[in-house]
Parts: sequence; C-alpha cells; structure tokens
Amino acid sequence: MPIPSPMNVLFLASEADPLIKVGGLGDVAGSLPLALRALRPLTNGNPAELDVRLVIPFHPSIKAGQNSPRQIAEYPVQSTQGAIIAKVFSIQLDGLPVYLLAGTPIDQESAVYSTNLEADGYKYVFFSQAALELARQLNWKPHILHANDWHTAPAVYSLALKHASDPFWGQTASLLTVHNLPYLGAMTAAALDAFGLPAVKSKDLPPWARHLAMPLGLLYADTIVAVSPGYAKEILTDEFGSGLNLFLRAHQNKIRGILNGLDTVRWNPQADNELAATFSSDNLLVRSVNKSYLQQELCLEVNPRIPLLAMVTRMDPQKGVDLSVAALRALLKSDHRPPQPLQAVFLGTGNPVLESLIRQLEHDFPNQVRAHVMYSELFSRYIYAGADILLMPSRYEPCGLSQMIAMHYGCVPIARATGGLSDTIRDALSSNQGTGFLFKDTDTDELAETILRAISVYTHDVLAWHQIQINGMQQDFSWVRSAQEYYKQYTLLSG
Repeated sequence: MPIPSPMNVLFLASEADPLIKVGGLGDVAGSLPLALRALRPLTNGNPAELDVRLVIPFHPSIKAGQNSPRQIAEYPVQSTQGAIIAKVFSIQLDGLPVYLLAGTPIDQESAVYSTNLEADGYKYVFFSQAALELARQLNWKPHILHANDWHTAPAVYSLALKHASDPFWGQTASLLTVHNLPYLGAMTAAALDAFGLPAVKSKDLPPWARHLAMPLGLLYADTIVAVSPGYAKEILTDEFGSGLNLFLRAHQNKIRGILNGLDTVRWNPQADNELAATFSSDNLLVRSVNKSYLQQELCLEVNPRIPLLAMVTRMDPQKGVDLSVAALRALLKSDHRPPQPLQAVFLGTGNPVLESLIRQLEHDFPNQVRAHVMYSELFSRYIYAGADILLMPSRYEPCGLSQMIAMHYGCVPIARATGGLSDTIRDALSSNQGTGFLFKDTDTDELAETILRAISVYTHDVLAWHQIQINGMQQDFSWVRSAQEYYKQYTLLSG
C-alpha cells in the first residue's frame, strides 16, 4: 500500500511545552510534533507531508497567553454515569494545530498530575476517549495514533476495540511511546470500566495488569517506542520491567528505541543571551567568563582551576541525589587522603529528604557547596554554561535531557551507564571520541572514584579536557534526527 501524503498523525500527550510542562514529556510533546511537521521526506520520489495535530488536556493551570484559544467543538462522551460534555479549543503554535480538550474530569483538577490517583484515572481515560472522538468531529482520519505513557494509553486500547466495528478507524495504526514505564496508571480500572473499556482476558498480561491503562496500551499498540535504545533493552529485564518484563520480552519484536532530542534553538550557547558570554566549540576559552560569573553568583571562590561540579535535577531517588551527596562528602572530608579541592552546586526541588541532604551538605561545607532548592531555568543556564562537570548518577534514566544540554554547553557529564545516558555519553577513558565519564553500579565509592578520574583529567591534561568538551558540543541531539526515526516507524505502520 502506498505511503499516504499527507500522513495524518494524531499526537496525544498529557503536557506540552510551552503551554504546560511538568517533566520531560512536556519537552517531547512541545518539540517532536513541530519537528515532524517540518520534515519533507521523499515518498515515491516526491516530498511527503505530515499533518501532525497535538491534543492535550485544557488543564485549568494552562496559561494560553496571546494564543487566544477559540472553541471549535462540543460533544458528548459516553460513560456509565451518563454523557459527559467535552469542549475543544483550538490554537496554533508555530504552525502546529493544537487542541485543548476540556470537560468535567479535567476541569476538576488544577494540577497536571494529581495525588488523587483515581481522579487522575478518570481525567485521562475521559481525555483519551474524547481525543479520539475529536478526530471524527473534525472529519479528519488519522493514519497514525501516537500516544504517550499511561495517560493516553487508553486511546490505544479504545482504538483496538473500534477497529472491527467502526470504519472511520479501520486504517489507523497505533504507536505508544514509553517515557517512564513504572508509571502504569494505578487506580485506572474504575475509570476504564466507566468509559466502556473492560478488563481483558489475555494471558499475555499478568492478571494484575489486565485492567490498567499502560499495560492495555502496550498490549494493543502496533509499535512500542522506548525513549532510548538502551531503555528499550532495559525494560525487558527483571530490574526495569515493572513486572511486565515477561510480557515485553514476548512482544519485543514490536519494541523500538528512539532517542529523544534537544531543542537546539532554545539551548544554544552561541545565541543564549542569558549568559555572561556566548561561546561555541570554536572559541571554548570564552566559556571561562561564565564560570567566573557563576562562582560570583554562588559566592564561591572565583578560581578557574578549582573544578566546579553541578547537579540540575528533580530531587527524586531515581536521580541518585543521595549518591552524589555521599560521594562529595567523602571527597570533601576523607580520613585516607587530603580533601579534594572542588566546588559543587545543586539546583532543583522535590523529595524533602533529599532537599534536606543537600542543605546539610552546604551547611557542613559552606565554602565549597551551594544548595539552591528551587526551580529556575535561568539559573540552570548559568550552571550548564559555567560548571565543569554535571553529575547524573541515575538509578535508571529512560532518556535524560540534562546530559544533552550539558554537553551542548561544554559541561562534561559524569553518569551511570544506564538507559539513555549510556546511549548519549561515550566514556573518555574508553574512546578518543569521549564526551564524558561513565560508571556502572549505583555505588557511592564507584561514583567518587569516577569523579576523581574526571578531576584528574581536568587538572593535569587541559588539552584532553578541552577535547572532551568539544566532542560533546559537536554531538547531534537535534529533534530532526528523532523525527526522522519516528517517521520511519510511521511509514512501516501505514505502508
């Protein structure tokens, strides 16, 4: 069957930057649809076109700003409690059609993700059903349904149920991107029932998973995409499979790994006007101006030869914040060797216990450590452009964005070799094309030794350090590369 042009892609997500962003999914949904629409791949010798349309919930906390959403549709979504009215508002973001979907289950919760898991279940199952119906209301038949994580996985299941009886959906294939597998959609069973999506009897899934949003989406998706090749392999293992590893291994023929991209316009050290000095890999020495500025802002000793380490992260056990704190404490105060001369800054919020850990480290080492317990993109830019080393000792990391930004800004990552970190970072001691330093185990001593390895290169071999920086800055992490890989999957599904 010939590849359709335009190829219609219905892209569903729970958040999308710049309208609303909580985590990495917001970055993806804000960038990938635009990159897909910008592609002009050749199909049968002619330029093809992708008509990608983004649908997200109209969260009460969304500030649409100058976009002035206009209502374009209103229709009922059937449930066991009666019809629930969905209202749809339309805006354009850089030429991308975006639909904001409202309705009682969405309107009642101001946060994107609620601590009330049952309410979240009703919100996102309603959203998934309403988003599918929107395509019919627009008289626009998708060739591809692209869902993301558990929040929109019910749409994949619903599509599978419609295939046999509804000609409108007869030619629509589904792709489900897995950004973070452990979030399976707990407490969604009641909502799935309420919107006509019953438990399945399939023995492919373990009994506990047969009425949860994410497992049902994984079961019925035509293609599953993990957000890095490394994570695509890891979810097949006992450690990272979230109890679905046997199911996923049985279906690994439909699992792919596509690395997320980086918005290289938004994150560009050559044109970042927030910096004390812009720079590129061709004039890397100018970068030292940003380090001096950062040290001044942090009220640390302004000294270009003291290595400045940083961690920019959500304060979550997944991110290994506790490992960084323990490793730095060991290096700053050691009974076996002189304290290591270094400086460190933490930026982020989250788990109160981890926030307390970094505050205590600052208290114990006030001349060397700073704990900025806050979210600030502006300050993160200062850090990426001025710090020497970024710490990412993640226990797992499906893709990771911070290491890409850091490398783009000449900040060398130290990371655990897991998921997208091992896909994006080449260890400097294993390759002359190295872009950072990797370690294997979630172990404080191993992290501390890796920090020492990096500091040794930084201190004793300036040329080698600059080459590591240049190698990282020259990596292609653009969304164009990711969009091309997704387009390949779309063509396989629709061809």
